[in-house]
Amino acid sequence: MKKRLLSLLLAVCLAASVLALPVSAAETVRFSDVTDRDTAMAVESLRLLGVLDGYGDGSFRPNAVLTRAQFCKMAVYAMDGESELGLYRTVTVFPDVKPSHWASAYINMAAKGKGVIAGYADGRFHPEKTVTVGQAVTILLRLLGYTDENVGGIWPHGYMAVAQTIGLTDGVSGDGYTALTRGQAARLFLNLLRSDMREGGKYLDTLGTTVPNTMLVSASATGPDGRDNALQTAGGEVYQLASGKASNGLLNGYKGTLLLNKYGKALTFVPDALGSSRTVILASKTATQIVDAGGVKYTLKASTPAYYNGEESDWGDVYSWLHAGMSVTLYLSEAGSVDYVFVGGGTVTAAVIVDQDRSGAGFDSLTGGMTGYAIYKNGAPATLGDLRKYDVAVYSAAENAIRVCDTRVTVYYESCYPNPAEPTTITVLNGTELTVLPTAMESLSAFKPGQRMTLLLTEDGQVAGAVDTGSGAKGNAVGIVSGGKVQLLCGTAKILLDAGASGELEGQLVRVSAGSKGKVDLSRLSGGASGELSVSGRTLGKTPLADNVMVFRDGEDISLSQLTHDRVGAGDIRYARTNWAGQVDLIVLGGSESGTVYYGVAVVKRSEFQVQDENGRYPGDDGYVVTTKTTQTIAVEYGTGLRTEPIQNASLVANGAFVEARIKDGRITSLETLTKLSNVPNSAWSGKTAVTVGGRTYTVPEDVACYNSAAKSWLTLSQAHGYADTANLYVSDGVVRVIEVGK
Repeated sequence: MKKRLLSLLLAVCLAASVLALPVSAAETVRFSDVTDRDTAMAVESLRLLGVLDGYGDGSFRPNAVLTRAQFCKMAVYAMDGESELGLYRTVTVFPDVKPSHWASAYINMAAKGKGVIAGYADGRFHPEKTVTVGQAVTILLRLLGYTDENVGGIWPHGYMAVAQTIGLTDGVSGDGYTALTRGQAARLFLNLLRSDMREGGKYLDTLGTTVPNTMLVSASATGPDGRDNALQTAGGEVYQLASGKASNGLLNGYKGTLLLNKYGKALTFVPDALGSSRTVILASKTATQIVDAGGVKYTLKASTPAYYNGEESDWGDVYSWLHAGMSVTLYLSEAGSVDYVFVGGGTVTAAVIVDQDRSGAGFDSLTGGMTGYAIYKNGAPATLGDLRKYDVAVYSAAENAIRVCDTRVTVYYESCYPNPAEPTTITVLNGTELTVLPTAMESLSAFKPGQRMTLLLTEDGQVAGAVDTGSGAKGNAVGIVSGGKVQLLCGTAKILLDAGASGELEGQLVRVSAGSKGKVDLSRLSGGASGELSVSGRTLGKTPLADNVMVFRDGEDISLSQLTHDRVGAGDIRYARTNWAGQVDLIVLGGSESGTVYYGVAVVKRSEFQVQDENGRYPGDDGYVVTTKTTQTIAVEYGTGLRTEPIQNASLVANGAFVEARIKDGRITSLETLTKLSNVPNSAWSGKTAVTVGGRTYTVPEDVACYNSAAKSWLTLSQAHGYADTANLYVSDGVVRVIEVGK
């Protein structure tokens, strides 16, 4: 009886794949009815492997229940058994599954070839009956090597308990008697691929060669066959998809395992199970903090891994290239800390040029029919009404958003590769090589090297199209001069122009255009919007600041919170630009805001000396009336052996006070005493990068200055934390600037 019952249970455990015709393998498939991120990733990973697919109408129908025949097909593909299907097409194992049945080969192979299923007590298979979660879990545990003896207990509770313990049912709700849906099946099979075998080793290793701990940066790289549907990893390796399908990009930016066949082609990519991920719009950033457009702060380290435009690096090397309005994906641990950051997705392969004002024509081709997308223009939230002719739109699957860029640059066409009729790259702006999207080749073919033209750029700096300089698409590209080079400000692009800029343009905002052959014209921008900058009020004069406003000082990108004063005079603003929405989106500072900021202990020395009295007599003269004068110098000690030069200054600062001093050209331009938070316990700290006091969380820089007042010496953060149970913190702008112990 037990054996017959087991056969019955295993038999019912069969369901999932397709009844309708699959979408063409040449197309990028996105299912608009799969809105849950984890389910969508599972569906995509299994679709590439061939385990499941969608329906002919472009839907996936995640809530549809599965039949035994459908699940059987999924199980065969998950066992890598499709190469043996031909042996089972003409045999009959069950009387109700004739060779003419669409799933006969799958059912016969699973039952007779692999021995993982059986029919009912009546000898039939009943392929159209539905399958429950418990039945599906049972068969998948069988694939992992579990038997009744390993599980024990009453069915299905024993199997469900083991499945929960090993993570097989993560993300799958319902008890063992609930009908299994297509969405749940996708989650179960992805969990199967991630699982360990009962006897050791990974299940994924039984299906082919694996490349674990891999970051997928692009699903649209150019493969050996010349098509843009290969998978590219952070190390630069490119793997052609064995199925010939095109990935939809949902797996970009995830760490996981590549599964390869014996020829080295990719069967699929299996993302690791993560605590959580969050795609945010960047508002500001430092080496130790990210603030999103909603004001939420995320703490990280300069050494936190960051993946930028397909390259692996550290956050400390990447953050200075990023601007407000960019889309970044944060991968968080279960504790909520940032494990790594993903910026961009390699490169996009398709763009739409807006053909007329307020038009979204062609956007459906970018999204693959996905609806409900958001629109961002130059990093700021926008609507169709904000779009203008010649704007360039691309699609971000990770955030379901159309991202629009209006950067245009007039160039001298220097050269191209491989030829002017079908260029994949062009060289402009004194040797700068730009990638040409396939959709841009037609418009570029109208031009030849030696001509001038205006390029329309995507947010990641690729060429989306080219128009004549006499058209309405006038060049508007700007950049910041630093070290004689120009950093072109264009979305997420990292474009450095070797422009040979003169020293007088250092730190300036310049307009970039083509001059004669081999020359880039740079013209300094000044003026623009005018008025006093209010940091707290987020206005420049009466003009509001954009949420993604960029601020530059001495050629460096900074955040508003890094300014030492709430108000900056109009005379200290070199240039301020307004965007398409009438908001200030770019500010270049100069004047008193420039200089170097020091955080440390004020070393104040006062001297008194006698001077000539009002009658012209000097000390020692008969009748001299004693007249004294006091002078004061201030230096800032900020580390062992680190101290600024004493500077004559009359500010009323106590000797030994902890201060913030800005010094430029040998003078102190601002000097303020830091706010003190007394006796903060070590229990208030969240690791080394954040501390919460009075309900407010303060960021702690990696190189924060730490001072032992008892020993009059400087020490490291770890040494300070271990020295005492409490410390005094000195803060400004929500950041801990100095830590004091021994007092």
